[in-house]
Amino acid sequence: MEVYFDNAATSPIRNEVIETMVEVMSSTYGNPSSTHSFGRSAKTYIETARKEIAKLLHADAQEIIFTSGGTESDNMIIQCAVKDLGVQTLISSPIEHHAIIHALDSISSEEVTVKFVNILPDGSVDLEHLEQLLSEDAQKKLVSLMHVNNEIGNILDLKSVGELCQKNNAYFHSDAVQGVGHYTFDLKSLPIDFLSAAAHKFHGPKGIGFTFVRRNSDLKPLIYGGAQERGLRAGTESVHNIVGMQKALALSYENLEDEREYIYTLKHYFLKQLKAVFPDLHCNGLSGMESGSTYTLVNVALPVVAEKAALLNFHLDLKGIACSKGSACQSGSTSGSHVLNCIQSEEIKKRPSLRFSFSIFNSKKEVDYVIEVLKEFSN
Repeated sequence: MEVYFDNAATSPIRNEVIETMVEVMSSTYGNPSSTHSFGRSAKTYIETARKEIAKLLHADAQEIIFTSGGTESDNMIIQCAVKDLGVQTLISSPIEHHAIIHALDSISSEEVTVKFVNILPDGSVDLEHLEQLLSEDAQKKLVSLMHVNNEIGNILDLKSVGELCQKNNAYFHSDAVQGVGHYTFDLKSLPIDFLSAAAHKFHGPKGIGFTFVRRNSDLKPLIYGGAQERGLRAGTESVHNIVGMQKALALSYENLEDEREYIYTLKHYFLKQLKAVFPDLHCNGLSGMESGSTYTLVNVALPVVAEKAALLNFHLDLKGIACSKGSACQSGSTSGSHVLNCIQSEEIKKRPSLRFSFSIFNSKKEVDYVIEVLKEFSN
């Protein structure tokens, strides 16, 4: 049996999305920047998708800039904030995705200061410390904090952080890659300047995403070339991917309540069965709680003896089970998860931690199979 419990890394594409993309690839091959009918047809697809995505997020169409995904979107905001907006202080957290962490590393210099907000033991951002960092001096600042942590699932209160930033005249960016398509957003009222999203996290294609850029932000392009994407992102647009992303997002929000209830029930069932096998189970961050963490994933530290722990990941893979030690982008790392290293006690760090993430394509039958396999590692 094969079980895919790694949806936080990437999710299967919905059949309706594939059908839509194939239709576009078959019928529309003009360059969207061309003025002839073939180009105009492609351009119409792009602008219709832009308007529909903006409508779903309660934003203006001109505020949606298509990119290759979350990593490009994050880098775009971090680097352009310094280059174009005169930002001198970048405030983030030590448990962000590496698209943020490494972008901050690359830009840190004598002219630009990077500060990290404290993280509480449960993985939450210390908002009191954030307020302190925001009020320390009069330098122009950008705060970049993710909406839903990709490893432990903790949810950030975007409204509270946005209001703190407004109060201190700071820009606010959120990597919302794990949130868009799973939670609703009203970007007209939410006090946020920039937001990143990626289609493959909500059953869309890989290699496509978007950045929400609040109008009149004075941002300039990170990638130079043509005048595509309102002049903010050069390069011929991937029409079929853009249309596929719009279709996937529309379906996600159209079915949001029913699918959220189904996935939450699956997660709750998984945790209940897992705790029956491992009574001393530890949930990392808030991932085992009913509130404060996303319904799509759980990150657990299993009480497994060292001899068995070394074989755990290999055995799961051998049994056809896909899950993650942390973020998929770090799956080849030997240093361990930077997120878990930040929040776990020394005792819990000795245990193997696994992230299981769920979607509508999963079932209780799959949960039962995974539990049976994990029983082999119970003491």
